[in-house]
Amino acid sequence: MGSIQKVVLNFRPGKNGEPVAENFRTEEGSLPQDLQEGQVKVCTKCLSVDPYMRCRMNEDTGVAYVLPWQVSSVVTGGGVGVVEESKHLKFQKCDVVTSFNWPWQSQAIVDGQILTKLDPQLVDGHLSYFLGAVGMPGLTSLLGVREKGHVTPGANQTMVVSGAAGACGMLAGQIGRLEGCSRVVGICGTEEKCQVLVCEMGFDAAINYKQDNIVEKLREYCPAGVDAYFDNVGGDTSNTVIGQMNQNSHIILCGQISQYNKDVPYPPPLPPDTEAILKERNITRERFLMLDYADKHEVGLVLLSQWLKEGKLKVRETVVKGLENIGAAFESMMKGGNIGKQIVLVSDE
Repeated sequence: MGSIQKVVLNFRPGKNGEPVAENFRTEEGSLPQDLQEGQVKVCTKCLSVDPYMRCRMNEDTGVAYVLPWQVSSVVTGGGVGVVEESKHLKFQKCDVVTSFNWPWQSQAIVDGQILTKLDPQLVDGHLSYFLGAVGMPGLTSLLGVREKGHVTPGANQTMVVSGAAGACGMLAGQIGRLEGCSRVVGICGTEEKCQVLVCEMGFDAAINYKQDNIVEKLREYCPAGVDAYFDNVGGDTSNTVIGQMNQNSHIILCGQISQYNKDVPYPPPLPPDTEAILKERNITRERFLMLDYADKHEVGLVLLSQWLKEGKLKVRETVVKGLENIGAAFESMMKGGNIGKQIVLVSDE
C-alpha cells in the first residue's frame, strides 16, 4: 500500500466566521490494493477552490443541491486527474477525467460514476483550464450571460461585472463583449486587478471599490446607464450598481461572496429602497443555476474552447503548488487574493 496525502475538514469556521487555512488539516493515508468493480484509481493533477464552497463548511449549506462537508472527513470539490487503473467500462489507464466531487487527495479510488472523461485537446493540454474557462466558471459565465443577461448585438448595451477579477467575473466581462455588449465595466478590489481587466482582458474601465466612489465612477464609465449586471458579490456594491440600472434591465445573479460569511438566506434579501428600484424599473433578478441548463453544457464547452484557442477569451490563473497549501489558497481566495481562477496544483508529473 502506497501512502497518500489527503485533506480533511479540521473544524467549521462557524456560520458567521471567516474561513482560515486551519479549518483544513493534511493527513497521511493509504489506499486499498485492489479495486472493486466500477471503481477507478486516479492521480490528482489539480483542484479548484471556489467561493460557493464556503457554505459547505457549515453544518447546513442552506441549499438542496450542495451537501455540507463533514468534520474529519476528506473534502471534495472540482478536480482533474489521470486514470491509473480502472475497473469501470468507460475508463482506461491514462484517460484524463474530472468530477465536481473530486476528493482532496494526491491519489484516490472513486466510483467511476462520478467521473467525466475529458479531451485534453480542448484546452491544448492545459488541464487546469477544465476547472476554469472550459469548466464550471466558464459555463456559469456563458450561460449566465445568455440565459439571464438578454444581451442583444448592436443594441449598444452596457454590462457591469462585480467581482470582476475572479474566476467567473473575468470571463463574464469578456463573454458579455463577445455576445454583443458595447461597453463592459468591472468592479474589483485592487489597482493591480483594475490594470489586468483593462489592459489584458479588454474591459473598457475598472472601478476599485476600496478606493473609488462607485456612484461617481459608474456615472462616468456608464453614461447611458447599466443594461446588464453580472453580480458576483451582493451587498453594498450591488445596491449601488442597481441604483444606476436602466428600465427593463437585467441582473445575472451569479454569486454573493460579500454575504457568504454571514448567516443569511441565499440569495440575501435586498434593502427596501433597492427592492423598490427593481420594481419601479422592472429589473429582473432571478437566481441563476448552471445545473439547470445541463443540456447546454456540451455545446457551451466547445464554444468556450474555440474562443480560448482563437485568443478571444483570455485566461488568468493564480496557482498554488502542493495539496498541503489548499487551506491557505482557500483563505486567500475568500479574501480576494486571487486574480482569475484559483488553482491548486497537486501533481505536474
